[in-house]
Amino acid sequence: MSVQADLARWREHLTRFAALLGNPPDAQAPALAPTQAPAPQVLVFAPHPDDECIVGALPLRLQREAGWRVTNVAVTLGSHTERRAARWAELQDACAVLGFGCVRPTPEGLSDVRADTPERAPALWAAHVQAIAALLREHRPALVLAPHERDDNPTHRGVYRLVRDALAAAGSDTVLAQTEFWSTQAAPNALVQTGIADTATLITALERHTGEIARNPYHLRLPAFLADAVRRGGELVNGAGEAPPDFAFATLYRLQTVQAGRPGADLPRRIFPAREALNPDTLLTP
Repeated sequence: MSVQADLARWREHLTRFAALLGNPPDAQAPALAPTQAPAPQVLVFAPHPDDECIVGALPLRLQREAGWRVTNVAVTLGSHTERRAARWAELQDACAVLGFGCVRPTPEGLSDVRADTPERAPALWAAHVQAIAALLREHRPALVLAPHERDDNPTHRGVYRLVRDALAAAGSDTVLAQTEFWSTQAAPNALVQTGIADTATLITALERHTGEIARNPYHLRLPAFLADAVRRGGELVNGAGEAPPDFAFATLYRLQTVQAGRPGADLPRRIFPAREALNPDTLLTP
């Protein structure tokens, strides 16, 4: 089936899902007018192939609405060596649907990316940090995505520590967007809505990871995950007791400044509806 047919199928499915939620109004922001200035860069540090789709709402909207360039970094290609070539091919297909670039720090991806690797294998960890720091120096991203510290998967937690160490090694000035999947984070400060069209794009891309969804069809549950982010985010971002926004689908992030590689202040709590084009000046400034 073609990408366009898959997009149409998912738009129809998501429209029915939204009806179960009371038909909240859908919106798709117009793209911003292109500029002549070099487009800022987003780097998505994905622990595994497929994370770029699951947490991709913010970079997808920045690309479509503000003209930013997005590059996915395949930190690992999974623990099963026999699947790595296939997973890299699937990842390239997924990124093509999203319009993201795609790189890997080594042809096989990095190995043993765990939160305790620095203590167990300091030489290996130092090499990992230098590989990621080199990408940060090359791309000079204005925004970096990585899992939060307690995302409950060993590699996700490892990637958090790796990106933190690499930001310090590179002396980066950027904004870090902490993401969630395996467990929720305690203090998200940004709720980013995706309309039906963008949500369909994320799930259509996720379907390209055919080997993974054959094992576990988690793509079918992603709409529920995005809907639940609205339930939680309405109060976590707006404040306890506040009404949630009238969104069907959204993604939660914690945005934090990084100055000369050191963690800085969290950005203010904000909600970003799809009816308004993302303004990077608002998104990434205190």
